Amino acid sequence: MSKIPSTIADYAVLPIAIPPTPAYQVKTTHHVYVRPHAPKLPTVDDSRSLFLVNVPVDSTSPHFRAVFASLVGAGRFESITFENERKNAPSSAVLAIEATRGKKRKRASEADVELDTGLPPTWDRALHKSGSTAVAVFADEKSAEAVLKAIKKLHKSGKGAFPVWGEGLTEKVPKLGSHRYLTHHKMQYPDPDLLRASVDAYMMEFNRKEEEASQKAKRMRNVPDEDGFVTVTRGGRSGPARRDDAETKRLELEEKEEKKRKEMGDFYRFQLRERRKEEQGELVKRFEEDRKRVDAMKEKRGKFRPEK
Repeated sequence: MSKIPSTIADYAVLPIAIPPTPAYQVKTTHHVYVRPHAPKLPTVDDSRSLFLVNVPVDSTSPHFRAVFASLVGAGRFESITFENERKNAPSSAVLAIEATRGKKRKRASEADVELDTGLPPTWDRALHKSGSTAVAVFADEKSAEAVLKAIKKLHKSGKGAFPVWGEGLTEKVPKLGSHRYLTHHKMQYPDPDLLRASVDAYMMEFNRKEEEASQKAKRMRNVPDEDGFVTVTRGGRSGPARRDDAETKRLELEEKEEKKRKEMGDFYRFQLRERRKEEQGELVKRFEEDRKRVDAMKEKRGKFRPEK
């Protein structure tokens, strides 16, 4: 069997031992590729973050917490963000219903942030696409460097020292297999109180946005736009802007446009050429008219015969 390389390109190879499962009763090794996180748009946490490629499909934060704890000890790992976490992350409505009961909820108009209006989830955990990526954040920069050094030591110590995937997490993460689908079936019928809380949050956010739109319409009712037109809105006691205000605004805009045209003049070269051609044509036309007038006077003078 060929030896596992310790690095590939800029990545350190982290081998993880996958124990046998009822579906696949063979022990195998999965490889995660790790390097310092260097995104195109830097953030304050980049120096203490690691970029992971090819994370297992059933990855969770407890899984990687256990893996990094086996490498550098507990207390170094802080958090991890998966590639598809934003799409598949459970709604905050899954929080225990006891956390929402007995607490006075802020009115939507008083909240500085939008409420989570998502419906309760129907899956107890998210799965990832094969070959997905993630970003792990550690307590400090030294902790991230220690992980990379520990990965190099793994290859020297031998196959038996690889971190075991999911070891000690039986009760900390939801089960897969048939249990996952049984749980999915149950979650399709959420607790009525939890469902009501989600619907109430949605309606509160909807009413808040409607109120903002109404207030904006009231403000726009008395303000002419740049062209001097007044927005016509329905409802409310205050009437539209006065006609003389709109007319004054229109005259101001016309004066502004006229001043702008005078300042710009013939800005483009083709405009200068066209203007010169027009001036030359006008001069030639006047010259021809003057010449015809002189010829006519000469002809008239030649026919004149004074009396002797």
